[in-house]
Amino acid sequence: MIVLIPSFQPDRRLVRLLDDLRDCAPDLHVLVVDDGSGPAYRALFESVRGPGRTVLTYPVNRGKGCALKTGFAYIARHWPEHEVVCADSDGQHSVADILRVAEAVRRHEGPPAMVLGRRAFTGPVPARSTFGNRASARLFHLATGVPLRDTQTGLRGYPGSMLGWLGSVRGDRFEYELNLLLRAAAEGIGIEEVDIATIYLEENASSHFRPVRDSVRVMAPLLRFSAASLSSFAVDTVLLLALQAWTGNLLAAVVGARVGSAGVNFLLNRHLVFRSGPRPAGPALLRYALLAVGLLAANYLLLRTLTGIGIGLLVAKVLTEVVLYLVSFQVQRRFVFRPGASPRSAPRPQRSRVADRGTVG
Repeated sequence: MIVLIPSFQPDRRLVRLLDDLRDCAPDLHVLVVDDGSGPAYRALFESVRGPGRTVLTYPVNRGKGCALKTGFAYIARHWPEHEVVCADSDGQHSVADILRVAEAVRRHEGPPAMVLGRRAFTGPVPARSTFGNRASARLFHLATGVPLRDTQTGLRGYPGSMLGWLGSVRGDRFEYELNLLLRAAAEGIGIEEVDIATIYLEENASSHFRPVRDSVRVMAPLLRFSAASLSSFAVDTVLLLALQAWTGNLLAAVVGARVGSAGVNFLLNRHLVFRSGPRPAGPALLRYALLAVGLLAANYLLLRTLTGIGIGLLVAKVLTEVVLYLVSFQVQRRFVFRPGASPRSAPRPQRSRVADRGTVG
């Protein structure tokens, strides 16, 4: 088992955590990634080097996601079959909870799955942390259908077989950990939660999480999808009302409006939301066309039903789009723009260019 700790400008709590880990589980290897903390922290990182401990150092800050992927790449080269537990360096994760997550990864049977340390958020917890996690968990459930209670936990465990897949997921900063969950949900990878303590020291003052900027970054996939959907909804609604007034035929108006807005939606989702990159558009376009046909049929049936019971066309249109929004997101992520890699087939990440001055015991 390897414990991976990304760290940016830590205090003595990192030293105490490593000492406690050594006392409780001397056979564990610990990999610390110094994410560009700077010269002022060099002495602290030097003090934690030693048998069973490796420290990788960046010259500049590159973000938590980048630090985690650097660690996964290093572990894949040096301990390719070992399980990995990721923990934070600010004292929020106790040794007992780290070992609890490690044990859950070891005992897991069946296909590869990740294990999350689930906090209860009881007691003296900063309001921003409680609200942020609940909002993230609710949006994640709505978007993926996977019910998780703690989507922002930094205490996570992975089997060795997932190392290559972990390196293939997008994101360099705090958004990376949510992207892992979104990608896992899209590919049907198991996500297990185990209860851990909720620990916040000094109102979480040591956290480098920026509430506004990083919250937007973390929720970017859902926000981008919402923006694309709203844009397409606006195009679809304008066309629907115009064609209905012109033709007087609801079916013709629905079909014409959906054809126009579908082109806009496909381009936005391919290039902005799911970022399919340079891969050929043909297969995704065919899958999107199948989805569009299904959504078109559902759109027409719902509109006909709602207008048939006396609801105005504009109100019926809004209600219909709200219902189909979540269905469309899940189908596009899982089916239309699905990533090509999987935990079993993804290539291992390339060797990272960091200074590796650590020792491995």
